[in-house]
Amino acid sequence: MPKILSETAITQYKQDGFYYPLPVLDAQEVAACRGELESFEASRGEPIGGALRNKSHLLFKWIDDLIRNDKILDAMEDLIGPDLLCWNTLFWVKEAGSQSFVSWHQDLRYWGLDTHDLITVWIALSPATTESGCMRVLPKSHIGDLLPHADEYQADNMLTRGQEISVEVDESLAIEMPLQPGEASLHNGRLAHASSANNSSDRRIGLSLHYAPTATKQVVGEWDSAALVRGEDHFGHFTHTPRITKDFDPAAVEFHERASSAVRDVLFTGAEKVRKTL
Repeated sequence: MPKILSETAITQYKQDGFYYPLPVLDAQEVAACRGELESFEASRGEPIGGALRNKSHLLFKWIDDLIRNDKILDAMEDLIGPDLLCWNTLFWVKEAGSQSFVSWHQDLRYWGLDTHDLITVWIALSPATTESGCMRVLPKSHIGDLLPHADEYQADNMLTRGQEISVEVDESLAIEMPLQPGEASLHNGRLAHASSANNSSDRRIGLSLHYAPTATKQVVGEWDSAALVRGEDHFGHFTHTPRITKDFDPAAVEFHERASSAVRDVLFTGAEKVRKTL
């Protein structure tokens, strides 16, 4: 019997490659998460960016706690089983009025992971609406072979190398996934998805958490890491990320430098241009 998702939700996810909305955080909890992020940004005098966006659970205790949220893990267990890794965590922030966008792409084209069962849990920390540039998905595009992509390197593209599906995408088939703060969407790592610019007066703040079964392997990079968040790991394909007790714990910061660098190397494998940070 499923732990949290209905049979209808499970069937939809498996058939279409996505499901939304999943309530994860209440109003007080999501306000606290946004407050943690924006307090950190205020202390630095700039929005979060660079390597700080990636493997963020190694830097911020509230994210390390969030990847172990029971509602999220119950949903993951309903879909991909009881033994779970969180491979990565990544901020997606579009400032108010920003032209930043995400081109049509499939994550597993670039992540070096051999699974078909990777799930992205995309949590809204502010309203994700049509106006603010919520995610759009192409139903059933997770089925079959990965599509060809090309590196475009557009200035406002939030993706590492501006990767974009290089065959025609029928936008008329796309479905928007608007979310209120505290809600999450789930999508398969092979599902084609994109998002447009933020034309609203508020920041569009998203945090993506990427889960996979423990049997998953990294087949491009020589070394990789992931957090064991539920069950047991009988395979040992990833070095487990440490739990942290406070923000920017020195040992975890050192680990983060290696872990985020390893992800960057995988993402830029075969690219003509390589950024120093994500």
